Amino acid sequence: MAPQRFHEQFDQIQRSLPDVSLAMGPDDSAEFIYEKGVVLARDGEEARVVEDTVRTHFTDTTGLVADHVRRAGPETNRSGITRIQVGDPGHGDRRGDRAVAGALRALREAEGRAGRRLVSRNHVVSIAVNACPGDEPVPAPLTQAPNPAAAETAYDQGTAVGVLVIDTGLMRDYRSYPLLAHTDGDAQLQETDDQGILQQYVGHGTFIAGLVAAVAPNTDVTVRNTLNDAGAILESDFGEALFAAVDRDGWPDIISLSAGTSNGRTDGLLGLDAFMQELRGQRTLLVAAAGNNASATPFWPAAYASLPDYENTVLSVGALRGDGEFGACFSNHGSWVQVYAPGERLTSSLTGFDAPVPYVYQHSTYDACRYGFTYACTCQSPRHTGALSEERETSTSGKPDQVMFEGFAHWSGTSFATPVAAGLIASYMTANKESDARTARQQLLATNTEFAEVRGAHVPALRPPTWRPVPVVQLTPPA
Repeated sequence: MAPQRFHEQFDQIQRSLPDVSLAMGPDDSAEFIYEKGVVLARDGEEARVVEDTVRTHFTDTTGLVADHVRRAGPETNRSGITRIQVGDPGHGDRRGDRAVAGALRALREAEGRAGRRLVSRNHVVSIAVNACPGDEPVPAPLTQAPNPAAAETAYDQGTAVGVLVIDTGLMRDYRSYPLLAHTDGDAQLQETDDQGILQQYVGHGTFIAGLVAAVAPNTDVTVRNTLNDAGAILESDFGEALFAAVDRDGWPDIISLSAGTSNGRTDGLLGLDAFMQELRGQRTLLVAAAGNNASATPFWPAAYASLPDYENTVLSVGALRGDGEFGACFSNHGSWVQVYAPGERLTSSLTGFDAPVPYVYQHSTYDACRYGFTYACTCQSPRHTGALSEERETSTSGKPDQVMFEGFAHWSGTSFATPVAAGLIASYMTANKESDARTARQQLLATNTEFAEVRGAHVPALRPPTWRPVPVVQLTPPA
């Protein structure tokens, strides 16, 4: 059964997508979230094959209504994807959708003949998942320097590396943070609720931009608010949104993407197929978060780094814990994760510095690490009670805790290890006068001599020179 926090975030995402019925998959697990009653296929002949095959399957073998099978979305779009309705989205509950499962089964034989996937669930892509970051932000005093601290590299407009951040938008007063002087992009659409309290995920994109700028000051960072709705977007919309971002700004040197989903497969996301193919023909390097499920299951688009066609196009990034010697408890892992960077309790700008802003915690911390680790990880420290946990009557600690943010925050997740790695590649480009980010990636990894231990494996570690390790407290002796 899906864990408490996944259920809490499922509710939050469902509220942010009120016109979409969602389910967990597969079978009430915490692996992914998807749209009920709908599957995806490529435009044209493949969409017609899917539609006809599913209609025949429902007529011959199930009690479902074949008339439900029809086109549910545009056939002409840049991402080349059609939504096909295969059932009533109002049927069933969050534990799954038998109409979608039936549609996937019906196409297995046709996929075998075609030699490739023809149909997919319409997954929810969200910011570095278990449907949420590794933890929620914690206020940091203004007297504490950012971590990583700002490198001493000077900004030069003529040689600045272009970094596109696909995330939530920028806080209205972000320019009050000097490191973001050369950052531009979209504003966060709604920073606070009706009571003036920061909404969940607000500041995520600003925090990431601050990390890139600290590690690599000679960058022109652009932030797009593609993930403004509780950090979530449907797969059918995501490819189109990525195309829109690069069409607006041009293909940058580096894209920093702290979002994705697993899908139970090893061949990527159907909704991103067209974008990934076009990316491969560009010079842009996609630096993508490995996700926060503490799982070895491939997380897309980061896991494209493990596919031969994309191994030099995508860099997948996992998170190291505070001391930088081991993997963070929440970080995904496995052979598809190429590098790890500090991602636990980093310090950056969450809001601007014009005025303090309140925030109410949404999730309660745990009594012990939810992934079985024995150090004082972000699952359990610092302790707080969250509003969503209170709604489910799982906490006995009293009312949700409220804090004030004055600018800086500590935050954890592969979401934040990713811009650290992106910044290190940009910094390498500046230092070595290298104009190609993919070449810089290859050279940086080839010359890297630092490693860490993740789940017993010896893995490449990228640690910025200005990053300061955070002491780790071991709660019980390791087994």
